[in-house]
Amino acid sequence: MGVVPQVWKRLMVTFIVIYILNFTVVAVATMILCFFVGNGISTVFFFILLIIYIIGFVYLTIVWQLASVVTVLEQSYGIKAMNKSRKLIKGKFWVALAIFFKLNVVFGGIQFVFYGFVVHGYVWEMWKRVLVGLSCLALLVPIVLYGLVLQTIIYFVCKSHHNETIDKPTLSKRLGEYDRLLSDPNEVQLEKV
Repeated sequence: MGVVPQVWKRLMVTFIVIYILNFTVVAVATMILCFFVGNGISTVFFFILLIIYIIGFVYLTIVWQLASVVTVLEQSYGIKAMNKSRKLIKGKFWVALAIFFKLNVVFGGIQFVFYGFVVHGYVWEMWKRVLVGLSCLALLVPIVLYGLVLQTIIYFVCKSHHNETIDKPTLSKRLGEYDRLLSDPNEVQLEKV
């Protein structure tokens, strides 16, 4: 929790930029679709726009995930972090896409189980639904943390792929500042109890 005050403003700017980009794409696609409603080609045009939107959404999501790592580990945020992550992802896009796809399949499976057995599990008793819900939560937390670690690994792999130097002293100093915040002497640590 000591790290959050250091990075939350930069992360929020990056998140707002990606949401604006997604909203703009959806708004433009909706306006184009509304223009062609009523024509015979509207259904075909809808599916073409849907495919283009899904491809763009997946690309923006992969860039956004890498941009969040760039925001935490570097000084850039917002549009700069998005551009940096877009440049970094070149050459390793298919690796990032495969990892993104596999993680989302696992997320989708957990969500399917949760909605099927907890939200719409009308035939089950309440204690069974709570047990399945807690199990889904217990599976989801480590997978989210694993995803964050994978995003950081992709960041370092992409930097290495582009032969960019990883400024280890600066990175160590930055992470050391985070560590210093975590080991505040006024804070009671579990080891001290």
